[in-house]
Formats: sequence, C-alpha cells, structure tokens
Amino acid sequence: MLDSVLQRVQSYSPRTLAIQPHFREAAVLMALTRSANPELLLTLRAQGLSTHGGEVAFPGGRRDPEDADLVSTALREAQEEVGLSPGLVEMVGPLSEVVSRHAIKVTPYVGIVPDYVEYRANADEIDSVFSVPLDFFASDPREMTHRIDYLGRTWYVPSYQFGGYKIWGLTAVMLIELVNLVYDTKIILTEPPQLSKKEL
Repeated sequence: MLDSVLQRVQSYSPRTLAIQPHFREAAVLMALTRSANPELLLTLRAQGLSTHGGEVAFPGGRRDPEDADLVSTALREAQEEVGLSPGLVEMVGPLSEVVSRHAIKVTPYVGIVPDYVEYRANADEIDSVFSVPLDFFASDPREMTHRIDYLGRTWYVPSYQFGGYKIWGLTAVMLIELVNLVYDTKIILTEPPQLSKKEL
C-alpha cells in the first residue's frame, strides 16, 4: 500500500496557482504512517487562535523569511506544533496549491513518518493530535456537504466525522486530492454529490 502511495505521489503533477502579489505563502505536512494501513496525522487547532481556531488541520503554517523553501516551512511547523523531528520525515512530494479564505496560498506536502512517534501538542497552538486511517476516506463517508462559493466557482466540500472530530474545509479539499490519487476514487468537488437511495 505504502509503495503505491510513494509511486503515485512522486509521479504526480500537481496544479500550481498563478502568483498573486497579495497572497501570503504557507505549507502543511500531510504525514502518513509507515504501516500496512497508513494513517494520516491531523491536529485540532487551539480554540483561541485568530485563524481556524477549533478546526481540524494538518500541521503547518505560514512561511517565515528564514525558511529556505516551503518544504522547510512544513517541517518547521510540524516540529513546532506537534514535536515531530524533521529527521523522521521522508518527504515524498507536493500536492496542488490551494488558497484559504484568508488569501493564503497553501502547498501541501506528503511525507512518510514512523508509526511509533509520540507527538507532543504545543498547547499554544494545538489542542490535540490524532490520526485517521487513510482508507477511511476512500468510500467518501461524508456526514454532509458544504457548498462554498469561492474564487468565482462553486465547490461542494465534504465534511467527515471521525472519533468526535469534524474534518472539513480546506483540510478536506487537500485530503480528497490525496485519496483520489491513491485509491482512484472520483470524488469531484465541483459537482454536488450523488444522493444515496436512502436520501432520495
């Protein structure tokens, strides 16, 4: 399974966005455990944060002037937020750039981490650290769909519930791209989801 993830991400050509002068840059780490059934590392951001407080997110944040590149940003933020040493991360490659509602261009990077890491949440930024089996999302077990009109288009973004956590928004957009890439699912964010028979 993990070999397939590595191969597909490394051979993938992610979308890039035209540079806009008002966009700030950020990066997140989509860390997958090195295991037979890889799990995706996620965080619950602290309630008091000025942006995305109380929301589920990947470890990450804005690029600092000292960061050599966005990979460095993702690794630095993961270390600051959850205590993940950069030396434990096998960086695989980027997924498509996305823009947050705060006009921040975010680049997600997929990395492989050992499955025995003990994470330490930085209480100033992170309320908790948890992981979700990647294949949980393969069947698209969404609880609901959020319609978001943004950047001149309409998006239908799934919202998932896992162990009491709500996974939605930009985090869901990024993980759907990974799930589509790894499992050949065809979850389309620009079309409303098909209703199941019990919903009709």
